[in-house]
Amino acid sequence: MAKTRPGLSSTKPKPGKKDLDSYTIRGTNKVVRVGDCVLMRPSDTSKPPYVARIEIIEADSRDNLKVRVRWYYRPEESLGGRRQFHGAKELFLSDHYDVQSAHTIEGKCIVHSFKNYTKLENVGTEDYYCRFEYKAATGAFTPDRVAVYCKCEMPYNPDDLMVQCEGCKDWYGVLYSDL
Repeated sequence: MAKTRPGLSSTKPKPGKKDLDSYTIRGTNKVVRVGDCVLMRPSDTSKPPYVARIEIIEADSRDNLKVRVRWYYRPEESLGGRRQFHGAKELFLSDHYDVQSAHTIEGKCIVHSFKNYTKLENVGTEDYYCRFEYKAATGAFTPDRVAVYCKCEMPYNPDDLMVQCEGCKDWYGVLYSDL
């Protein structure tokens, strides 16, 4: 079920199409809106769902519902692949946009900033985080540098336990905590 967006939208819909305010995910009572992050069904069911941010929800003259999305990439889907400091729930907001059937939306999720994610007391299955933007065509990241910690000089991975030295106040991974 979808609701028409009242008033004028910032982008005019194409002729024969109307922008919608929301969409209720098939088989659920969960409502998604523009700006929400969603899990989208991959064609290969052995893969995890894709993660995207909804940019536009629209219906054509036949009431076919489409969503324009901005994709998040998992580290293993990017140039360079997964690295030691990438957390299990880390995503990169890409410059890759696409139009998909709204019926491929499986559920909602939350993509937190890295800072907010590290403050979560309980990380749920729907929680992810993003600290980089990713240019899909070139493989470039923004920012191209992040703070490093520990003797290994790696960026912080929230999946790894870190301890703070009482003397120097530096943070170390548990592998180096006996320093």
